[in-house]
Amino acid sequence: MSRLCTLASVAFCVVAVSPSAWAQHTMKPMSDEEAIKSAMEAAPPAVAKNATVMVANEQGEMRTVRKGTNGFTCIPDDPNSPGPDPMCMDANALDWVAALIGRKDPPPGKVGFMYMLRGGTDSSNTDPFATKPEPNNNWVETGSHVMIVGAKGMMQGYPRDPKPDTSQPYVMYADTPYEHLMIPVQPPEVPTR
Repeated sequence: MSRLCTLASVAFCVVAVSPSAWAQHTMKPMSDEEAIKSAMEAAPPAVAKNATVMVANEQGEMRTVRKGTNGFTCIPDDPNSPGPDPMCMDANALDWVAALIGRKDPPPGKVGFMYMLRGGTDSSNTDPFATKPEPNNNWVETGSHVMIVGAKGMMQGYPRDPKPDTSQPYVMYADTPYEHLMIPVQPPEVPTR
């Protein structure tokens, strides 16, 4: 996978925190209004309304659609993935994702938080670089969840099973530098307009 120039560009070339999934395709274009609406579905309204929103073009280059004020950055659903997967993350999670994409160790001492309230549909639970389901890579589909990243070694007591019960907290990418805690949540009610 080619690396992009800036931290933001690198960090946002991710789908359901699966760097290889991005390498398989490029984003279909969507209007800025559609991108903002989709990105805002990733987090609770109180977070999403003040978050930066970024989108990738067909070449994978990132563009800020809306500048935020709360330290969170959201990206819209990738229309190429099998299901909805917008995400919203704090600055520490952004650094963690950049390390994952760059196949580098995550920065030490930086615990981050990510929202994926629409869920995630395309990731191996055991191989952070898997590009498609294979017999031994434990592909998972997750419902609405949040993630604690950058806390390797601090998740004792949580299941580390290759084929997890995604209805309860579990460790994804266990025993890799990218292990993180997946926590299912009930998404907030989104008012219809």
